[in-house]
Amino acid sequence: MSHRVYLILVALALIGLGVLGYVVRYHKAAEKRPQGAGEQGSGAQSSGRGAVGREGSRRSKRAGVREGNAAGPSAPQAAPPGMVWIPGGEFTMGTDDELGWPDERPAHRVRVRGFWMDQTEVTNAQFAEFVAATGYQTTAEQPPKLEEIMSQVPPGTPPPDPSLLVPGSLVFVPPPAAPQNTEDVAQWWQWIPGADWRHPEGPNSSIEGREHHPVVHVSWYDAAAYCEWAGKRLPTEAEWEFAARGGREGQPYTWGDAEPGAGGRWQANIWQGEFPWQNEALDGYAGTAPVKTYPPNGFGLYDMAGNVWEWCQDWYDAELYRRRAGGKVIDNPRGPLRGFDPQNPFAPVRCQRGGSFLCHDSYCWRYRPSARHPCTPDTSSSHVGFRCVRDGPRR
Repeated sequence: MSHRVYLILVALALIGLGVLGYVVRYHKAAEKRPQGAGEQGSGAQSSGRGAVGREGSRRSKRAGVREGNAAGPSAPQAAPPGMVWIPGGEFTMGTDDELGWPDERPAHRVRVRGFWMDQTEVTNAQFAEFVAATGYQTTAEQPPKLEEIMSQVPPGTPPPDPSLLVPGSLVFVPPPAAPQNTEDVAQWWQWIPGADWRHPEGPNSSIEGREHHPVVHVSWYDAAAYCEWAGKRLPTEAEWEFAARGGREGQPYTWGDAEPGAGGRWQANIWQGEFPWQNEALDGYAGTAPVKTYPPNGFGLYDMAGNVWEWCQDWYDAELYRRRAGGKVIDNPRGPLRGFDPQNPFAPVRCQRGGSFLCHDSYCWRYRPSARHPCTPDTSSSHVGFRCVRDGPRR
Protein backbone atom coordinates (compact mmCIF):
# COMPACT_ATOMS: atom_id res chain seq x y z
CA MET A 1 0.00 0.00 0.00
CA SER A 2 1.13 3.57 -0.40
CA HIS A 3 2.85 5.34 2.46
CA ARG A 4 -0.12 7.70 2.43
CA VAL A 5 -2.57 4.82 2.88
CA TYR A 6 -0.31 3.17 5.47
CA LEU A 7 -0.19 6.21 7.72
CA ILE A 8 -3.94 6.70 7.50
CA LEU A 9 -4.39 3.11 8.61
CA VAL A 10 -1.85 3.51 11.39
CA ALA A 11 -3.80 6.54 12.56
CA LEU A 12 -6.88 4.35 12.73
CA ALA A 13 -5.02 1.81 14.84
CA LEU A 14 -3.84 4.48 17.21
CA ILE A 15 -7.40 5.56 17.92
CA GLY A 16 -8.40 2.02 18.83
CA LEU A 17 -10.06 0.76 15.67
CA GLY A 18 -7.91 -2.33 15.51
CA VAL A 19 -6.45 -2.12 12.03
CA LEU A 20 -2.82 -3.02 12.68
CA GLY A 21 -3.49 -6.06 10.53
CA TYR A 22 -3.61 -3.72 7.54
CA VAL A 23 0.18 -3.55 7.56
CA VAL A 24 1.28 -6.66 5.69
CA ARG A 25 4.51 -7.87 4.15
CA TYR A 26 4.50 -10.29 1.24
CA HIS A 27 7.78 -12.21 1.23
CA LYS A 28 6.65 -14.56 -1.55
CA ALA A 29 4.61 -12.08 -3.54
CA ALA A 30 7.04 -12.23 -6.46
CA GLU A 31 5.46 -15.58 -7.34
CA LYS A 32 2.19 -13.74 -8.05
CA ARG A 33 3.78 -11.29 -10.44
CA PRO A 34 2.12 -11.17 -13.90
CA GLN A 35 4.32 -12.99 -16.40
CA GLY A 36 5.51 -11.55 -19.67
CA ALA A 37 5.60 -7.94 -18.58
CA GLY A 38 7.73 -6.16 -21.13
CA GLU A 39 9.61 -2.90 -21.17
CA GLN A 40 8.68 0.28 -22.98
CA GLY A 41 10.78 1.53 -25.87
CA SER A 42 13.80 -0.67 -25.18
CA GLY A 43 15.91 -2.34 -27.81
CA ALA A 44 18.98 -4.55 -27.62
CA GLN A 45 22.03 -3.45 -29.56
CA SER A 46 24.87 -5.75 -30.54
CA SER A 47 27.71 -3.24 -30.34
CA GLY A 48 29.54 -1.67 -27.41
CA ARG A 49 28.75 -4.33 -24.83
CA GLY A 50 32.00 -4.16 -22.88
CA ALA A 51 32.55 -5.51 -19.40
CA VAL A 52 30.08 -4.58 -16.72
CA GLY A 53 32.03 -2.85 -13.98
CA ARG A 54 31.61 -3.43 -10.27
CA GLU A 55 30.66 -0.31 -8.38
CA GLY A 56 33.14 0.43 -5.62
CA SER A 57 32.05 0.34 -2.02
CA ARG A 58 32.99 2.51 0.92
CA ARG A 59 35.21 -0.33 2.12
CA SER A 60 37.28 -0.76 -1.03
CA LYS A 61 40.33 0.98 -2.49
CA ARG A 62 40.31 2.19 -6.07
CA ALA A 63 43.29 3.28 -8.09
CA GLY A 64 41.38 6.10 -9.70
CA VAL A 65 38.29 7.18 -11.60
CA ARG A 66 37.41 5.22 -14.68
CA GLU A 67 35.54 7.63 -16.88
CA GLY A 68 32.42 6.32 -18.55
CA ASN A 69 31.32 6.67 -22.15
CA ALA A 70 29.72 10.03 -21.40
CA ALA A 71 31.60 12.14 -23.89
CA GLY A 72 29.31 13.14 -26.70
CA PRO A 73 28.29 15.98 -28.97
CA SER A 74 28.17 19.45 -27.54
CA ALA A 75 24.83 21.08 -26.82
CA PRO A 76 22.80 21.29 -30.06
CA GLN A 77 21.48 24.77 -29.25
CA ALA A 78 21.46 27.41 -26.55
CA ALA A 79 20.43 25.95 -23.21
CA PRO A 80 16.83 26.53 -22.10
CA PRO A 81 16.77 28.63 -18.91
CA GLY A 82 17.92 26.64 -15.89
CA MET A 83 18.77 23.51 -17.87
CA VAL A 84 22.01 21.80 -18.86
CA TRP A 85 22.75 19.53 -21.81
CA ILE A 86 23.32 15.85 -20.98
CA PRO A 87 25.13 14.45 -24.03
CA GLY A 88 23.94 10.87 -23.79
CA GLY A 89 26.09 7.79 -24.16
CA GLU A 90 26.58 4.28 -22.87
CA PHE A 91 27.10 3.44 -19.20
CA THR A 92 26.80 0.75 -16.54
CA MET A 93 23.39 1.02 -14.90
CA GLY A 94 22.88 -0.48 -11.45
CA THR A 95 25.57 -2.14 -9.37
CA ASP A 96 26.99 -5.53 -8.39
CA ASP A 97 28.30 -4.17 -5.10
CA GLU A 98 27.31 -6.31 -2.12
CA LEU A 99 26.23 -3.18 -0.24
CA GLY A 100 23.68 -2.30 -2.92
CA TRP A 101 20.03 -3.27 -2.54
CA PRO A 102 18.73 -6.31 -4.46
CA ASP A 103 16.73 -4.19 -6.91
CA GLU A 104 19.97 -2.47 -8.03
CA ARG A 105 21.45 -5.74 -9.29
CA PRO A 106 22.80 -6.94 -11.61
CA ALA A 107 24.72 -4.12 -13.26
CA HIS A 108 24.09 -3.96 -17.01
CA ARG A 109 24.94 -1.78 -19.99
CA VAL A 110 22.50 0.89 -21.14
CA ARG A 111 22.64 3.62 -23.76
CA VAL A 112 20.68 6.89 -23.54
CA ARG A 113 20.20 9.71 -26.03
CA GLY A 114 21.11 13.31 -25.32
CA PHE A 115 18.60 15.44 -23.41
CA TRP A 116 18.25 18.63 -21.40
CA MET A 117 17.87 18.41 -17.62
CA ASP A 118 16.98 20.96 -14.96
CA GLN A 119 20.14 22.02 -13.18
CA THR A 120 18.31 21.89 -9.85
CA GLU A 121 15.26 20.37 -8.28
CA VAL A 122 12.10 22.40 -8.87
CA THR A 123 11.90 25.03 -6.14
CA ASN A 124 9.02 26.41 -4.12
CA ALA A 125 9.23 29.65 -6.10
CA GLN A 126 9.00 27.82 -9.42
CA PHE A 127 6.11 25.65 -8.27
CA ALA A 128 4.31 28.74 -6.98
CA GLU A 129 4.50 30.24 -10.49
CA PHE A 130 2.88 27.11 -11.88
CA VAL A 131 0.07 27.18 -9.32
CA ALA A 132 -0.52 30.90 -9.85
CA ALA A 133 -0.76 30.40 -13.61
CA THR A 134 -3.02 27.35 -13.55
CA GLY A 135 -4.84 27.23 -10.22
CA TYR A 136 -3.55 23.69 -9.80
CA GLN A 137 -4.40 21.85 -6.59
CA THR A 138 -1.95 19.18 -5.44
CA THR A 139 -2.85 15.68 -4.28
CA ALA A 140 -2.11 16.67 -0.67
CA GLU A 141 -4.61 19.52 -0.91
CA GLN A 142 -7.40 17.09 -1.76
CA PRO A 143 -8.98 14.47 0.53
CA PRO A 144 -7.85 10.88 -0.07
CA LYS A 145 -10.32 8.90 -2.14
CA LEU A 146 -11.80 5.87 -0.44
CA GLU A 147 -11.80 3.79 -3.61
CA GLU A 148 -8.05 4.38 -4.10
CA ILE A 149 -7.31 3.31 -0.54
CA MET A 150 -9.38 0.15 -0.82
CA SER A 151 -7.70 -0.81 -4.10
CA GLN A 152 -4.32 -0.91 -2.34
CA VAL A 153 -5.14 -3.16 0.63
CA PRO A 154 -5.87 -6.89 0.89
CA PRO A 155 -9.41 -8.04 0.03
CA GLY A 156 -11.74 -7.95 3.00
CA THR A 157 -10.01 -5.02 4.69
CA PRO A 158 -12.62 -2.78 6.38
CA PRO A 159 -12.66 0.83 5.18
CA PRO A 160 -11.10 3.63 7.25
CA ASP A 161 -13.17 6.04 9.26
CA PRO A 162 -14.43 8.89 7.04
CA SER A 163 -13.11 11.44 9.55
CA LEU A 164 -9.55 10.59 8.47
CA LEU A 165 -10.20 11.22 4.79
CA VAL A 166 -9.10 14.85 4.86
CA PRO A 167 -6.43 16.74 2.90
CA GLY A 168 -2.95 16.16 4.30
CA SER A 169 0.42 14.61 3.72
CA LEU A 170 3.22 12.65 5.37
CA VAL A 171 5.64 14.58 7.58
CA PHE A 172 8.85 13.34 9.13
CA VAL A 173 8.74 13.91 12.90
CA PRO A 174 11.81 12.53 14.73
CA PRO A 175 11.01 10.37 17.76
CA PRO A 176 12.23 11.59 21.16
CA ALA A 177 14.58 8.63 21.63
CA ALA A 178 16.15 5.82 19.67
CA PRO A 179 13.40 3.42 18.54
CA GLN A 180 13.60 -0.24 19.49
CA ASN A 181 12.31 -1.35 16.10
CA THR A 182 13.48 0.63 13.07
CA GLU A 183 11.18 -1.38 10.78
CA ASP A 184 8.16 0.51 12.10
CA VAL A 185 8.25 3.76 10.14
CA ALA A 186 5.09 5.01 11.87
CA GLN A 187 7.37 6.03 14.74
CA TRP A 188 8.70 8.93 12.68
CA TRP A 189 6.26 9.39 9.80
CA GLN A 190 2.99 11.09 10.68
CA TRP A 191 -0.09 11.79 8.60
CA ILE A 192 -0.59 15.52 9.22
CA PRO A 193 -3.90 17.05 8.11
CA GLY A 194 -3.21 20.37 6.39
CA ALA A 195 0.38 19.54 5.43
CA ASP A 196 1.09 20.40 1.78
CA TRP A 197 3.68 22.15 -0.37
CA ARG A 198 2.84 25.56 1.14
CA HIS A 199 2.83 24.14 4.69
CA PRO A 200 5.64 21.55 4.81
CA GLU A 201 5.40 20.74 8.52
CA GLY A 202 1.65 21.21 8.84
CA PRO A 203 -0.95 24.01 8.73
CA ASN A 204 1.00 26.30 11.09
CA SER A 205 4.16 26.23 8.95
CA SER A 206 4.99 28.07 5.73
CA ILE A 207 7.59 28.28 2.96
CA GLU A 208 8.40 31.91 3.70
CA GLY A 209 12.18 32.19 3.48
CA ARG A 210 12.37 28.83 1.71
CA GLU A 211 11.56 30.03 -1.80
CA HIS A 212 14.76 28.45 -3.15
CA HIS A 213 14.34 25.15 -1.34
CA PRO A 214 13.01 22.22 -3.39
CA VAL A 215 9.25 21.93 -3.38
CA VAL A 216 8.02 18.93 -1.37
CA HIS A 217 4.70 17.24 -0.68
CA VAL A 218 4.25 16.67 -4.40
CA SER A 219 2.90 13.39 -5.73
CA TRP A 220 3.93 11.86 -9.05
CA TYR A 221 0.76 13.32 -10.54
CA ASP A 222 1.70 16.79 -9.31
CA ALA A 223 5.21 16.49 -10.74
CA ALA A 224 3.89 15.30 -14.10
CA ALA A 225 1.40 18.17 -14.22
CA TYR A 226 4.13 20.74 -13.59
CA CYS A 227 6.32 19.19 -16.29
CA GLU A 228 3.50 19.35 -18.82
CA TRP A 229 2.87 23.01 -18.01
CA ALA A 230 6.59 23.77 -18.41
CA GLY A 231 6.85 21.92 -21.74
CA LYS A 232 9.03 19.25 -20.20
CA ARG A 233 8.67 15.75 -18.74
CA LEU A 234 10.00 13.61 -15.91
CA PRO A 235 13.27 11.75 -16.58
CA THR A 236 13.38 8.02 -17.11
CA GLU A 237 15.33 5.97 -14.60
CA ALA A 238 18.08 5.42 -17.15
CA GLU A 239 18.33 9.13 -17.98
CA TRP A 240 18.34 10.03 -14.30
CA GLU A 241 21.13 7.61 -13.39
CA PHE A 242 23.26 8.51 -16.40
CA ALA A 243 22.94 12.20 -15.52
CA ALA A 244 23.57 11.60 -11.81
CA ARG A 245 26.84 9.81 -12.50
CA GLY A 246 28.12 12.92 -14.25
CA GLY A 247 30.42 10.98 -16.59
CA ARG A 248 31.92 8.76 -13.87
CA GLU A 249 31.84 4.99 -14.29
CA GLY A 250 31.91 2.50 -11.43
CA GLN A 251 31.82 5.06 -8.63
CA PRO A 252 29.54 4.76 -5.59
CA TYR A 253 28.61 8.44 -5.39
CA THR A 254 27.78 11.24 -7.79
CA TRP A 255 31.04 12.99 -6.81
CA GLY A 256 33.31 9.91 -6.90
CA ASP A 257 34.43 7.62 -4.09
CA ALA A 258 35.26 9.97 -1.21
CA GLU A 259 33.07 9.88 1.87
CA PRO A 260 30.24 12.48 1.77
CA GLY A 261 31.84 14.72 4.41
CA ALA A 262 35.51 14.04 3.69
CA GLY A 263 37.75 16.88 4.83
CA GLY A 264 34.81 18.66 6.43
CA ARG A 265 33.34 19.55 3.02
CA TRP A 266 29.90 18.02 2.66
CA GLN A 267 28.91 16.91 -0.84
CA ALA A 268 25.22 16.39 -0.17
CA ASN A 269 22.38 17.07 2.23
CA ILE A 270 21.99 13.77 4.10
CA TRP A 271 21.56 12.62 7.70
CA GLN A 272 24.46 12.80 10.17
CA GLY A 273 24.05 11.23 13.59
CA GLU A 274 21.82 8.35 14.63
CA PHE A 275 18.75 7.84 12.47
CA PRO A 276 15.89 8.61 13.00
CA TRP A 277 16.07 10.49 16.27
CA GLN A 278 19.40 12.35 16.42
CA ASN A 279 20.43 14.57 13.49
CA GLU A 280 23.67 16.47 14.02
CA ALA A 281 23.13 18.47 10.80
CA LEU A 282 26.88 18.71 10.13
CA ASP A 283 26.09 19.56 6.51
CA GLY A 284 24.28 22.70 7.66
CA TYR A 285 20.66 21.54 7.36
CA ALA A 286 18.40 19.20 9.31
CA GLY A 287 15.71 19.45 6.62
CA THR A 288 15.75 20.56 3.01
CA ALA A 289 18.53 22.88 1.86
CA PRO A 290 18.40 25.62 -0.79
CA VAL A 291 19.28 24.28 -4.22
CA LYS A 292 22.91 24.84 -5.26
CA THR A 293 24.10 24.66 -1.64
CA TYR A 294 26.41 21.71 -2.37
CA PRO A 295 28.86 21.19 -5.25
CA PRO A 296 27.49 20.08 -8.65
CA ASN A 297 28.42 16.82 -10.33
CA GLY A 298 30.42 16.43 -13.54
CA PHE A 299 27.51 17.57 -15.71
CA GLY A 300 26.83 20.67 -13.59
CA LEU A 301 23.75 19.20 -11.87
CA TYR A 302 23.02 19.97 -8.23
CA ASP A 303 21.55 17.71 -5.54
CA MET A 304 21.57 14.48 -7.55
CA ALA A 305 22.34 12.94 -4.15
CA GLY A 306 20.34 13.83 -1.06
CA ASN A 307 18.15 16.85 -0.31
CA VAL A 308 14.90 15.33 -1.68
CA TRP A 309 13.92 12.18 -3.51
CA GLU A 310 13.09 12.84 -7.17
CA TRP A 311 10.23 11.29 -9.09
CA CYS A 312 11.03 9.48 -12.35
CA GLN A 313 8.72 8.76 -15.23
CA ASP A 314 9.07 4.97 -14.96
CA TRP A 315 6.98 2.43 -13.19
CA TYR A 316 9.05 0.66 -10.56
CA ASP A 317 9.70 -3.05 -10.99
CA ALA A 318 11.89 -4.77 -8.39
CA GLU A 319 12.76 -7.54 -10.86
CA LEU A 320 13.56 -5.38 -13.88
CA TYR A 321 17.34 -5.66 -13.72
CA ARG A 322 17.24 -9.42 -13.25
CA ARG A 323 15.25 -9.74 -16.44
CA ARG A 324 17.85 -7.65 -18.25
CA ALA A 325 20.73 -9.79 -16.97
CA GLY A 326 23.02 -11.27 -19.62
CA GLY A 327 21.46 -9.31 -22.44
CA LYS A 328 22.94 -6.86 -24.87
CA VAL A 329 23.14 -3.11 -24.46
CA ILE A 330 19.67 -1.71 -23.75
CA ASP A 331 18.94 1.29 -25.94
CA ASN A 332 17.12 4.24 -24.34
CA PRO A 333 14.81 2.20 -22.04
CA ARG A 334 11.56 3.82 -20.98
CA GLY A 335 10.82 1.49 -18.10
CA PRO A 336 8.45 -1.45 -17.52
CA LEU A 337 4.84 -1.55 -18.68
CA ARG A 338 3.55 -1.79 -15.12
CA GLY A 339 4.82 -1.39 -11.59
CA PHE A 340 5.58 -4.19 -9.16
CA ASP A 341 6.90 -4.18 -5.60
CA PRO A 342 6.91 -7.67 -4.00
CA GLN A 343 6.51 -6.11 -0.56
CA ASN A 344 3.44 -4.20 -1.74
CA PRO A 345 1.81 -6.22 -4.52
CA PHE A 346 -1.62 -4.58 -4.42
CA ALA A 347 -0.40 -1.07 -5.25
CA PRO A 348 0.93 0.55 -8.44
CA VAL A 349 4.38 2.02 -7.85
CA ARG A 350 6.52 4.59 -9.65
CA CYS A 351 10.25 5.03 -9.17
CA GLN A 352 12.10 7.64 -7.15
CA ARG A 353 15.84 8.35 -7.24
CA GLY A 354 18.56 10.25 -5.39
CA GLY A 355 17.78 9.85 -1.71
CA SER A 356 17.01 12.73 0.64
CA PHE A 357 18.10 14.65 3.72
CA LEU A 358 16.86 11.63 5.71
CA CYS A 359 19.25 9.12 4.12
CA HIS A 360 21.93 7.62 6.34
CA ASP A 361 24.25 4.72 5.53
CA SER A 362 23.23 2.91 8.70
CA TYR A 363 19.61 2.78 7.54
CA CYS A 364 19.14 3.02 3.79
CA TRP A 365 22.30 4.36 2.08
CA ARG A 366 20.22 5.38 -0.93
CA TYR A 367 21.98 8.62 -1.82
CA ARG A 368 24.00 6.62 -4.37
CA PRO A 369 23.27 6.98 -8.12
CA SER A 370 22.31 3.31 -8.53
CA ALA A 371 19.79 3.29 -5.67
CA ARG A 372 16.09 2.96 -6.47
CA HIS A 373 12.94 3.43 -4.41
CA PRO A 374 9.29 2.49 -5.07
CA CYS A 375 6.39 4.76 -4.17
CA THR A 376 2.74 4.94 -5.14
CA PRO A 377 2.03 7.90 -7.43
CA ASP A 378 -0.57 9.40 -5.09
CA THR A 379 1.87 9.64 -2.15
CA SER A 380 3.38 12.96 -1.09
CA SER A 381 5.75 13.63 1.78
CA SER A 382 8.16 16.13 3.28
CA HIS A 383 11.22 14.61 1.59
CA VAL A 384 10.08 14.10 -2.02
CA GLY A 385 10.38 16.53 -4.94
CA PHE A 386 11.39 16.33 -8.60
CA ARG A 387 13.22 17.88 -11.55
CA CYS A 388 12.36 17.93 -15.25
CA VAL A 389 13.98 17.01 -18.53
CA ARG A 390 13.39 17.98 -22.16
CA ASP A 391 14.14 15.89 -25.23
CA GLY A 392 17.03 16.88 -27.44
CA PRO A 393 16.56 17.31 -31.18
CA ARG A 394 16.16 14.19 -33.29
CA ARG A 395 19.12 13.55 -35.55
